[in-house]
Amino acid sequence: MTIDWTAIRNDFPILQQEVHGHPLIYFDNAATSQKPYQVIEALVGYYERDNANVHRGLHELSGRATDAYEESRRKVAGYLGAQEQEIIFTRGTTEGINLVAQSWGRTNLKEGDVILITEMEHHSNLVPWQMVALQTGAVLKHVPVTDGGELDLTEIDSLLTEQVKIFAFVHVSNSLGTINPAKELIAKAKAVGALTLLDGAQSAGHMPVDVKDLDCDFYAFSGHKMCAPTGIGALYIRESVLADMQPWQGGGEMIVRVEFGKSMYKEGPARFEAGTPDIAGAIVLGAAVDYLEALGRDHIFQHDSELVQHAVTRMAEIEGVKIYGPAASRGSLVAFSMAGAHPHDLTTYANSYGLALRGGHHCTQPLMRKMKVASTSRASFYFYNTKEEIDRMIDILQDARKFFAP
Repeated sequence: MTIDWTAIRNDFPILQQEVHGHPLIYFDNAATSQKPYQVIEALVGYYERDNANVHRGLHELSGRATDAYEESRRKVAGYLGAQEQEIIFTRGTTEGINLVAQSWGRTNLKEGDVILITEMEHHSNLVPWQMVALQTGAVLKHVPVTDGGELDLTEIDSLLTEQVKIFAFVHVSNSLGTINPAKELIAKAKAVGALTLLDGAQSAGHMPVDVKDLDCDFYAFSGHKMCAPTGIGALYIRESVLADMQPWQGGGEMIVRVEFGKSMYKEGPARFEAGTPDIAGAIVLGAAVDYLEALGRDHIFQHDSELVQHAVTRMAEIEGVKIYGPAASRGSLVAFSMAGAHPHDLTTYANSYGLALRGGHHCTQPLMRKMKVASTSRASFYFYNTKEEIDRMIDILQDARKFFAP
């Protein structure tokens, strides 16, 4: 299958604009991706034709909305290689991890148990575990990161002991681009009886993911990083684990019977979807899945890999630029620093030429301290980006180097 990636850009109306008199170059995809017409039209179509609450209505609009909502659950399940009853709609990766930490963690963790994470975790896979550790008396430990930006697996056997009850780690680092050996780590965790949670925020839209092949117990991702709207995502929970988890939030729809003294809860995903969900977001997430599946995530991964390798090669030409992260097994982003330029100043400079970068700690403050920097600049790519745009970025960064030179 041959894909004209340049033609694909025509599906994205936001890319057809100028910023400060220059064609927009959008390299902030690790923060949020852009949306194609097909997704935008699905959102408008729901509100124009089918807007109604799901599950609780007997009229036509409610029936159509419910069918579309549950069809999206089936699409997401297929996208991850899961069963539909294992998919819970959430607001995104952050809510999914918090749900696991509170629902599973508060019930199953006790004093002396170990929660294992890594030194490269996004705050969304760190702070929730800090909170549940304080609530339960569990201990939070982490796998260190090497100077080359990879997990230091020389210590994994001493860290991954029978005291570890859950190993929660990022699939692809949002700050380094590191693609972690998820299947290998999950197998090691399973060997000592630990459950595993995979933060899929940077992997779900960029590469094939099969949760059954990975053998993880939880997988969380955000729709807005894979062409869907903000405020919607999904959480995979292995069915055998899901069956023993208690609700995180209470309210309508997640109950079978309510009395003043007690309530009986529904089984499966409904137990964790209290209240009116983001119906439109869930339906449109299904449209985004359709769009990505039509392209093929293996093709997306290959194209992303070519873009990031081109960027790394070209950025090495710029005097005073330091690139962070591994040379191999890198996702579609490059984090870097430029001598004499604070990342915020460099991002502002780039913006004046229509180039959207990101500068900051990227919600990985412990990792930044490990790297002995306060923040970095980051260029992150998606399938609608081009090598020509990367070459234009290099020109802008070369000019910036001269501008910020001491």
